[in-house]
Amino acid sequence: MADDNLNWAMPVMRAGYAGRALVYLIVSGVSLFTIWQGGEAKGTSDALATIERSPFGMIALVVVALGLFAYMIWRLIDAWFDLEQHGTDAKGLLARAGQAVTGLIHGALGGLPLLLLFGSTDSGEGSKTAFYLSKLLSWPMGAIIIGLVAALTMGAGVYYLHKAWSQSYREALQANHFTLHWNRLLQIGVAAQGASVLIIGFLIGLTAWRHDPDAAGGLDKAFGWLAQQAYGQLLVTAMCIGLLLFALFMAVNAAYRIVPRLKDPDMMSLAQRLKQRAESP
Repeated sequence: MADDNLNWAMPVMRAGYAGRALVYLIVSGVSLFTIWQGGEAKGTSDALATIERSPFGMIALVVVALGLFAYMIWRLIDAWFDLEQHGTDAKGLLARAGQAVTGLIHGALGGLPLLLLFGSTDSGEGSKTAFYLSKLLSWPMGAIIIGLVAALTMGAGVYYLHKAWSQSYREALQANHFTLHWNRLLQIGVAAQGASVLIIGFLIGLTAWRHDPDAAGGLDKAFGWLAQQAYGQLLVTAMCIGLLLFALFMAVNAAYRIVPRLKDPDMMSLAQRLKQRAESP
């Protein structure tokens, strides 16, 4: 049965996923436009900075920040009240801890648009990622710590790729005309997110292996690494299109995500509908 006392969490969830959708829409959209103009794909910071200079840049950045903060709040609520029903065994507690950490990370990302509006992200010292990684590398066992971060990040990428391959996300989406007929686009989007996270984790691992802090970064470094491969420009363009589809996947979650503890008993998931179709004569 749905827990009516927690229904107030649903608008927060929808706002959070919409915020993530907007971030990926901006990054992939700006990158594709830049590539079309003969430039290079943009990372999150550069893409948001580009949007800031547009006529409605301030409004867009405020909406992005609010959406990411909403996603942080949603994930913390989700973990605390166990809205996904992971349980209280070791596996469930680990999953809930992961939800909380993911929320906090997105809350930190939500501060980036505000820095663009009210402060500055340019410290005059080059990449902040490289700066902090160089500090960490100077610690005892710093390379091992970075290696563990790389392993966790690559693990997250593998998780997304497995999610795309198994299409397990269908269990958390309502069955309707859109999800039934456009599932392939959602699958590609999830796979693209997995590939991008896997590359980012790989580059963090190179930092630990080579003791080179400049090797690591976010999507900007992932795009740069892809561009150096054979058919690099095609790979970067394909990745941008894939992340545009991941923005669609986030938007679909905002509209149609099923939260187990808040689910209407009569609501059917996409996985259930497809199984019903397969079993019908």
